[in-house]
Amino acid sequence: MNDPKADPKADRKTDPKIIVALDYPSAQPALDIAGRLDPALCRVKVGKELFTAAGPALVETLVARGFGVFLDLKFHDIPNTVASACKAAARLGVWMMNVHASGGCAMMQAAREALADLPQRPPKLIAVTVLTSMAQSDLADIGMQGSAADVVLRLARLAQSAGLDGVVCSAQEAHALRVACGAGFNLVTPGIRLLDAAQDDQKRVMTPRAAIDAGADYLVIGRPITQAADPIATLQRIQREIA
Repeated sequence: MNDPKADPKADRKTDPKIIVALDYPSAQPALDIAGRLDPALCRVKVGKELFTAAGPALVETLVARGFGVFLDLKFHDIPNTVASACKAAARLGVWMMNVHASGGCAMMQAAREALADLPQRPPKLIAVTVLTSMAQSDLADIGMQGSAADVVLRLARLAQSAGLDGVVCSAQEAHALRVACGAGFNLVTPGIRLLDAAQDDQKRVMTPRAAIDAGADYLVIGRPITQAADPIATLQRIQREIA
């Protein structure tokens, strides 16, 4: 599924680099903020809380409104179960979905193969490496050896060997992954904060411009946009910063 000819600096008007995280407990506030955004300027992310509360219908509504949807459910199970879940997610028309790289190569390959034979263009399939909320001490607590950067690199290489389109990583690891994995491997970076924004529960963060300069392809940004007095103005300001 990787495209070695993919241009990581594709026109942002046709390939928006900002993914707005719709981290809401129910459908209505998510749809309200989506109504204040422009699908030509951003994509949106639907995670576990919102999907559990609102279900597939919300995803289909967002797709019908023209948004590319990143379905952030981080599938992690036996290979057959993950493959079936990915195929079901693809039927919703999502643009991107993810699995946990720590599920192993066989699981990631099964997910990739489940999408390969779809009649329509398959969604991007990426893997989660290390959650950006995790510090070095958190990794030690669960028995992961090496620095966060070492663990991320190992898992990214594993995902690439399984044929996935890219990984979720901290922008702080983006430069090393870009060098190691090449230009056709998508790097999706949460933990993006504006210079004047609080870090909240993220520990490994970076500004939008710095993340793009480091090699990130897509920036996941939630509260700095969704809690802004004028979300579209904030979105446009970030677009200018990374253009």
